[in-house]
Order: sequence, then C-alpha cells, then structure tokens
Amino acid sequence: MTEVIGWLSSFVLVLTIGKQVHTQWRSGSSEGVSKWLFVGQITASTGFTLYSFLVHNWVFVVTNALLLVSAIIGGLVVVKHRRAQRTANV
Repeated sequence: MTEVIGWLSSFVLVLTIGKQVHTQWRSGSSEGVSKWLFVGQITASTGFTLYSFLVHNWVFVVTNALLLVSAIIGGLVVVKHRRAQRTANV
C-alpha cells in the first residue's frame, strides 16, 4: 500500500506540473515566470534524482526525473517566449 500511495502522489505531482508547462506553452506567454524558477527546479531535480537513485527509491527516481524533464521543457518555453517578445518589440 505504501508504494501505491507513492506512485499515485507522483502521478498527481507530475501531471500538475506538466499541465502548467503545457498551459504556459499554449498561451504563448511566460509573463511573470522567472527563468530562475526553472534553474532552481533543474538543479534540485537533478540532485534529488541522483539521491533517490543512490538510496534505491524508485518512486522518487521516476518522479524527480520527470520533474527534471518538465523543468527543462518549461525553461525552454520561457526562453522561446522571451525571444519572440524581444523580436516583436524591435
């Protein structure tokens, strides 16, 4: 039962973050979103993925690896939107 709780919680967290990144991408705007949010998330998710692997906690390995991927995608979306905004302002 403990593993089920972990996997369900992981699913909800990853789905929630994924939905936010998707919404940000579809809206065409990253206004008010700091790039440092994603820098911090990438750093933390990398560390937590490595830690989780070293302690053999597969729920957290998968969760943090997926959060790392979402942070990279979210960061790329911010960069894309900022470039488009700069181009439009020129």
